[in-house]
Amino acid sequence: STINLMGSRFVDTIPSLSCDDDKSDDEYAFVRALRMSGGDGANSYSANSLLQRRVLSMARPVLVRNTEDMMMNLDFPGYIKVAELGCSSGQNSFVAISEIINTVNLLCQQLNKNPPEIDCCLNDLPENDFNTTFKFVPFFNNELMITNKSSCFVYGAPGSFYARLFSRNSLHFVHSCYALHFLSKVPEKHVNDKGSVYITSSSPQSTYKAYLNQFQKDFTLFLRLRSEEIVSNGRMVLTFIGRNTLNSDPLYRDCCHFWTLLSKSLRDLVFEGHVSESKLDEFNMPFYDPNEQELEEVIRNEGSFEINDLEKHVFDLGLSNNNNEEDDYEAGYNEANCIRAVTEPMLVAHFGEDIIDILFDRYAHHVANHASCRNKTSVTLVVSLTRK
Repeated sequence: STINLMGSRFVDTIPSLSCDDDKSDDEYAFVRALRMSGGDGANSYSANSLLQRRVLSMARPVLVRNTEDMMMNLDFPGYIKVAELGCSSGQNSFVAISEIINTVNLLCQQLNKNPPEIDCCLNDLPENDFNTTFKFVPFFNNELMITNKSSCFVYGAPGSFYARLFSRNSLHFVHSCYALHFLSKVPEKHVNDKGSVYITSSSPQSTYKAYLNQFQKDFTLFLRLRSEEIVSNGRMVLTFIGRNTLNSDPLYRDCCHFWTLLSKSLRDLVFEGHVSESKLDEFNMPFYDPNEQELEEVIRNEGSFEINDLEKHVFDLGLSNNNNEEDDYEAGYNEANCIRAVTEPMLVAHFGEDIIDILFDRYAHHVANHASCRNKTSVTLVVSLTRK
């Protein structure tokens, strides 16, 4: 869960969530706070996730095609179990599930097959705000009854997707959007890599390698665990924030990259005396944006899944090339709200609540100043897989 930007999801398979064995639990309290902002208020993820809904719409053709192929390859089973991993909270949790169910029912009607009973499992970390999501279940089921004259059974599945979540050979379809770019822990950064929450062009190569290695370990583990839970010929559709390969430098992130702007905003607060420099240096995002080759390499090396689709789409937080400063400011404010909904629990856990409003005021200002940025490195990667 994810952006979801993202998605909130992780815990290592071992009980401890610390990033390194010699680090205290308190030092990385923000790692355990990785989740989207709950509720349905002005700063909640539920109210600030239009980006994720656009991404789900963009990936719809891949989702529909793989749902149809799954049903036909499994010879129209009488029961299917679908899992949404990193569901976060709010109505977005049901967008992909609705698409899967609608596709299944339409295909069954077209081919004169009996529609299956469907279990839908919503997964995220235990600290996720499931209550806000479950409030939409009656509306979700009513819509299904109107459109398909059918219903499904919705369950919560709290836990990390870097651990086993379901019984063996029980899942037919797995979907995850803007969740798997979040790592199980923060890799140890180089001692000279300070003043930034993520990889930058000035980072040493060791920082890039540490992040890449952690992504390879985590995604390999994810694939192995899901291979135990998914039936043969079952499907997965996974959507990541990735990076463009046009620039061969693996450290390069553009000036308007969302973590670059968050770093810049935090440095403003250091300069103004709101945050200590050492406190900033201790905060690093448990995140990695793979390119297509890195993603494909992990899948092929793990070996349990066949790649059906691997698509790259332009990543856009909603900023357009505006013609006046007022539009730029509104775009900056919207992006700031989006990033706030994704990061606020982590930021509060590490820096405290007092800085949050001023931090995202600074963030909105920096976004507006970079509205004309053309050299964006972030993309959306959509991969669909079949269990061998």
